[in-house]
Amino acid sequence: MLSLPHKAWRLLPPTLRRAILAQGTALLAPRSDRIPPPAAHGLAVAGEFSRTSGIGESARLMAAAARRLGTEVWRVDIAPPVGTAAELPTPDDAIPPPGAPLAIHINPPQLALAFLREPRALQRGRRIIGCWYWELPVAPPDWRIGARFVHDVWAPSWFTADALEPLKPGRVRVVPPPLADAPPVPAHADRAAFGLPADAVITFVSFNLASSFARKNPLGAIAAFKEAFGNRPDRILLLKIGHPDHAPGDFERIKQAADAPNIRIETRSLPTAESHALTACCDIVLSLHRSEGFGLVPAEAMFLGKAAIATGWSGNMDFMSADTAALVGYKLIPVEDDRMVYRNSVWADPDIREAAQQLRRLADDADARLGLGARGQAHVRRVLTSAPLAAALRDLGLHVPR
Repeated sequence: MLSLPHKAWRLLPPTLRRAILAQGTALLAPRSDRIPPPAAHGLAVAGEFSRTSGIGESARLMAAAARRLGTEVWRVDIAPPVGTAAELPTPDDAIPPPGAPLAIHINPPQLALAFLREPRALQRGRRIIGCWYWELPVAPPDWRIGARFVHDVWAPSWFTADALEPLKPGRVRVVPPPLADAPPVPAHADRAAFGLPADAVITFVSFNLASSFARKNPLGAIAAFKEAFGNRPDRILLLKIGHPDHAPGDFERIKQAADAPNIRIETRSLPTAESHALTACCDIVLSLHRSEGFGLVPAEAMFLGKAAIATGWSGNMDFMSADTAALVGYKLIPVEDDRMVYRNSVWADPDIREAAQQLRRLADDADARLGLGARGQAHVRRVLTSAPLAAALRDLGLHVPR
């Protein structure tokens, strides 16, 4: 349920909401130290730990990996700009000691507000690192406002790093989510536990409606599946949709497009292990995105040995190749986003017919499907390790055992 202030906030035009957050709060928020203090003690990781969001998961992964590297870690939960109920247990760590660098997983438009709402001690006397996700080749102009509050930027992929480099020239580095050191661990739940047929080939599409509907392109995935299989009962499309109440109009469009007996919709907010179990029950993960800063869902599915079909462009290309995933061709087109989050750039328009062909090929050939899944799994285990995080921590001056 949305609070009354949240409802009132949502009535404002999206562009106006973002302008208020980015510019208005930047005038009030305290500035970070002009010269970053030396790093000491360990690493503070701040982010949406209590939310089931992609950027919240990035904070959880970094904190867990840093601890496994032998670094002392403080987790600081930062709520969304307008309050929503917590979905996960919140960390109870105290404010980190002075000198501990702060890796904050909050994108620039919300950064000043986050610092306004948190104790001043979280910001004062420490190096501030913005761990930022962006999904287009060029960062928005208003992100420059948030860049004033950080000393460095860590990006999840080279695609995102290239977009963010003009904001902090020479201070942007690639630190991908260290999934190999915190791989998904599914709960012990089989297909029957989720009401899925045992003898069907299941294609899995997962996205969050609190994110961009147009960018995630679920209608493209549904169209490709229908073209590939029609109403075949032994071919199932499973749509895992988070936060459907965030955009009821978009959810209605999905339901209308998914009106077929072999398409199922799952909207429950599942515990992490059960969510991974749901992925593990499927055979193919499909991501016909228009752009990704990283692509956490297909990366996690590849760790589980699932064959991945994905648009061959943007951040997912850091951990995908023609040998480890079925890459779908595309053409670059001008961005069109009803929510006006993404503007004035280009993104991919994936080839629906080619995606349908890849779906048929992998669904009909179990050996090809399993072989692709095994190659993808081996590849992400090699490339998505904590080595980039360890190198970044050492460059901050922290001791990390080799």
